[in-house]
Amino acid sequence: MSTAEILLVEDKDSLRQMLRLTLQNAGHTVDEARDGAEARRRLNDSRYNLVLTDLKMPGGDGFEVLSYLKEHPEILVVPVVMLSGGETTVTLRGKGRGGRNAEFLLAFAIAIDGVEGTSVLAADTDGIDGTEDNAGAFADGTTAARLRQAGIDPATALANNDAYSAFAAIGDLFVTGPTGTNVNDFRAILVR
Repeated sequence: MSTAEILLVEDKDSLRQMLRLTLQNAGHTVDEARDGAEARRRLNDSRYNLVLTDLKMPGGDGFEVLSYLKEHPEILVVPVVMLSGGETTVTLRGKGRGGRNAEFLLAFAIAIDGVEGTSVLAADTDGIDGTEDNAGAFADGTTAARLRQAGIDPATALANNDAYSAFAAIGDLFVTGPTGTNVNDFRAILVR
């Protein structure tokens, strides 16, 4: 088994401890940072194989850490994984199908249209996104183009709250079936 040097960026002490122990038990070396500012200092002092970061944190969030890495490509040339939990909200305007995770991903797919190296999963841990049979969906920088190739305008689908139909058309729904566990909505963003 290969081991990695990992920078773990998380503001919640209990979650950071659980992730650190899990990663260490798998044989990895883990440095910790409590926020984006501390992460930037650690990135200047050490080199890592992976950065695992929360999105919402005081003192600099995960997006600021990612921006910093993009401004300083000499620091990191390995993947960054951003994790986020909690339920998003959806303003219903249309009569389409889909839950909040698919809606989040459709908006994200529009935002990263044509961007290489970014992949996203958003799902509900109970296996049901809204009232549909999917837990969520997958998206990357090709999603919006693949929707257009399938005859679906991503912005129109989003305006109609029809993310389920859009992702179903291109085979990117994430279907687990009911899990019997309802902990949280979950998002994982991989940037290579």
